[in-house]
Amino acid sequence: MRRTHEEDGDPARAPSGTPAPDPGHAASGSPTGDPARAPGSGTPTGDPARAPGSGTPIDAPVSGTPAVGPARAASGTSAPAPAPGAPAAAPAPGTPAADPGTQRLGHGPLRYGPALPGSGLSVPPGIVRAALAAAGTEEAAPVGGGPDLLRAAAGYWERRGARARPDRIAAAPGGAPLLLAVAAALGGDVLTPRPCPAWWLPQARLLGRTTYTVPTPAQCGGVPDPYALLETVRRVRAEGGDPRLLVIAVADDPTGTVAPPELVHEAVEAAAGAGLHIVSDETWRDTTHPAAHGREPEPARPAGMAPDRVTVLVDLAGALLPGDWPAAVARFPATAGGGALHDAVLDVLAGTGARIAAPVAAAARHVLTEPAEVTARTAASARVHGRIAAAVHDTLRRADVLALPPTAGRHLYADLGPLRAALAARGVTDAQELEDHLGTLLGMPAPGGHRFGDALTSLRVRLDTAAFLGTDPRLRPQALTVPDPLEMPQVKRALTRCATALDGLRADDARRREPTP
Repeated sequence: MRRTHEEDGDPARAPSGTPAPDPGHAASGSPTGDPARAPGSGTPTGDPARAPGSGTPIDAPVSGTPAVGPARAASGTSAPAPAPGAPAAAPAPGTPAADPGTQRLGHGPLRYGPALPGSGLSVPPGIVRAALAAAGTEEAAPVGGGPDLLRAAAGYWERRGARARPDRIAAAPGGAPLLLAVAAALGGDVLTPRPCPAWWLPQARLLGRTTYTVPTPAQCGGVPDPYALLETVRRVRAEGGDPRLLVIAVADDPTGTVAPPELVHEAVEAAAGAGLHIVSDETWRDTTHPAAHGREPEPARPAGMAPDRVTVLVDLAGALLPGDWPAAVARFPATAGGGALHDAVLDVLAGTGARIAAPVAAAARHVLTEPAEVTARTAASARVHGRIAAAVHDTLRRADVLALPPTAGRHLYADLGPLRAALAARGVTDAQELEDHLGTLLGMPAPGGHRFGDALTSLRVRLDTAAFLGTDPRLRPQALTVPDPLEMPQVKRALTRCATALDGLRADDARRREPTP
């Protein structure tokens, strides 16, 4: 049996405590005050849209699932937090995801995480021209995207060897509205790997759904351990829950890793066998780092493993578009069930007014057609961020900070658990305090692991590589043309500041371990 991070005792990955449950999740998980849902049940009134690949309504309860009762309400109760410096018990596989906004007061709205990591580089001129050309129109974009945008998205997937029909594609102003629409259409509880992107869990919470996080394998993030996933589904159903949706990422935020194809296949097979629909978030697929031998790691394709049960989602903002230009596309299964899910998602998008602004839609259409300027910029950006990510990882490793080697995206996930005692001496005992302290030391954002589904008592942060390019917008684009971005003065300064801060913590830890004379 494959070992999870908790099981193999890897302190870089084992959450250091079970998060307290969201009080809004202790009940059945059904949204309160939603007139579309029948009181006391998880079944909506209205059109019984069909679930992909089955003849059952999308929102129909799992056959044989008991009504939610006290056993489930009590299942998310957490143990007391450990004393500073003491290891906490690892959560059982499939932990009800905590709502960080309910755990600490005085730190602001913690339930909402940081934005997608941007490139920190200039916007290619072609993208700007495409947006400006559409800026003069007053015509409202259709719900789900116009024909040109949908055809461009279909071509994007076809060039990657995936069959795509424009009538099975939907576009929205960002990945969050799309994920919310899919979760609303499917109903039931939501499962994610732990950790996961900061924007996944709030979508389920907005719907009043219960969310469960499942530990990931030791060698990567983005996909749950298949055995822990099956145990979670079994336990949740036994307690009266109704798990229906699993969200995964083959190229992961926050860990910056690409899950090996065999692990993705095992997770998809387990999820499909358990009757779950899968959303494969492939936002960072095109940002894999060039390897030392010149070849990039190729992310797996979950839709090819279970074609009738996988919806593919790509958030263009951050990966292909500037981070504040919200646009995302989703490809649904080419089945009757996939068509019903697609239509139900369009209903949700229409009901929430989730239309892409015309200039952003034009820019999205431009990048999805992948002109030479866009593909060259994407490759150059991956080279720059891969080089910086490798240098940051080496800095972390020398300071005894644990992190998986990043192979995609613009971020690393660092675990400062080995320095817990030194941090506690500075008054840092949880992820929010670490976020505040390390952000000040490094002079850059360092969002804590509690924003990504990990326990508040863990000492993990995500570091974004764009922050190492400095703050001067005139100097950042030079990273695309210099032989080695690590030789740029602002990059050197940022790396040195990071190393100095971590070395100070390591020295404090070493002094604390010295025997008292």
